[in-house]
Amino acid sequence: MARSGASGADLGAGAARRGNRLATGRARGARRGGDAMTFVLDAVLCALILGVAAATIAGHGVFRAIVFFIVYGLLVAVGWVRLGAVDVALAEAAIGAGLTGVLFLAAYGRLGREGAGGDAPAPAHLPAAMAGLGVTCALGWAWSALPLPDRPGPQLAEALPMSGVENPVTAVLLNFRAWDTLLESVVLLAALTGLWMLTRDAAWGGRIGLPQHVRPDGVMAGFGRVLPPLGLLVGVYLVYIGADRPGGAFQGGTVLAAVGLVAALAGAVRPPRIGATRWRAALVAGPLVFLLAGLAGAALGAGFLTLPPQIAGAALFAIEVALAASIAVTLAFLVLGPPEETITR
Repeated sequence: MARSGASGADLGAGAARRGNRLATGRARGARRGGDAMTFVLDAVLCALILGVAAATIAGHGVFRAIVFFIVYGLLVAVGWVRLGAVDVALAEAAIGAGLTGVLFLAAYGRLGREGAGGDAPAPAHLPAAMAGLGVTCALGWAWSALPLPDRPGPQLAEALPMSGVENPVTAVLLNFRAWDTLLESVVLLAALTGLWMLTRDAAWGGRIGLPQHVRPDGVMAGFGRVLPPLGLLVGVYLVYIGADRPGGAFQGGTVLAAVGLVAALAGAVRPPRIGATRWRAALVAGPLVFLLAGLAGAALGAGFLTLPPQIAGAALFAIEVALAASIAVTLAFLVLGPPEETITR
């Protein structure tokens, strides 16, 4: 009886081992299948990015090139998501594909109104093509030959609790490398100033951009009623969660700028006049709050633009809100362009 019991136990143990091996083999097979599908997805995505990029450059017609450029930006955003850089993907989709595409379409429409929008065949630029190919080869060589830089993981993880936020991207952009972000916000403001310098004297003081005429029952008017509330909610949410999750002032501000543009193009709101005080205050709010936070850090002994832990969280949130407002207004005004309507003096 004891011998038969031991034999039964051995058979049970053997069956359990075979079951474990079978489960392990299935898990490995599933992983191999998942890895193969991931490789195929990445390969198709890379091929699409290269193909759309080539169509953008070599295609005939300005409008077709603009459409391919917008598609290219969306595909690159998907590529950034595959690399795990969600913050960069949001910025690429909103700015690289969204606002830049709208800016190109507006420029194309302006060329058409001025009689310069013909799609004449462009001559081949062999030197530019060779230069681009050389840059591509140099980048490929650098990617394959140069050593990988040290990842800042341990240092960043050690300093992150003192930054006031949990999102490492926000910590780097607004605290550890605040100078770069401050200068980027100033560059946006300088670009808008340069654009406004192109305003004709007769139009100075008028409303920004061209007057919009939209059919009340048209598609654009419908978009102007439906999309802005949803976009406003998304933009505010991205700004709010930027301290802890992917998002922040640049992504949220870009979405808010798109909300304003849709509302203006649909005729739901009238663009402000170029001299409106409250809108000019919104333009400088971001850099101004950034500078005030930097001065507060210097007054507390941490150094200019170095935020001590006791005020870092509140200061970064205030900077995010102010920067989002400034970025939204600046980008919207850049796309709308200078005043075009002549003012009667």
